[in-house]
Amino acid sequence: MANREAIRELQARLAQRLQAARTEGRSVQWLAVEARGERYLFPLAQAGEIFGWPALQPTPYTHTWFLGVANLRGGLCGVVDLAAFLSGVPTPADADRADSSLLTFNHTLEINCALVIDRLAGLRGPEAFSAAMPPAPEAPAYFGPSRTDADGLAWREIDLLALSQSPVFLSINA
Repeated sequence: MANREAIRELQARLAQRLQAARTEGRSVQWLAVEARGERYLFPLAQAGEIFGWPALQPTPYTHTWFLGVANLRGGLCGVVDLAAFLSGVPTPADADRADSSLLTFNHTLEINCALVIDRLAGLRGPEAFSAAMPPAPEAPAYFGPSRTDADGLAWREIDLLALSQSPVFLSINA
């Protein structure tokens, strides 16, 4: 229960920061998250709600990165281990997910899916980054530029719309 309250408080703080950024004229474009030590930027317009770790119903005969389905606000959502999907390396079965969260896709993308993330890192705008490198030519279509922040940390932009339309992402059967 305390975890749910913490998530709600975080969502409220993010909403306040977004409103303040609009008022101050700062441009906030991304929701920054971390998954298994990697840093990602999701376009704010494509990101949905943030949920605490729910009870999952496993699904047989699916890829290891597809963890099952969860009831989120009365609707069933497929749950994808983002780090396992992107790296191709399954997360160990005994991994502690108590502090993990789910980030749903924005409802306008019309995909009932949530991504497992380890940590929310807040909102970011272009001013937070000093450099951007385009994705490699062989990179998947959903990879955007890698951006470097003031601390020298690399953040990979992921286009959730392109990800939601990717045949690999949509093919959950093993």
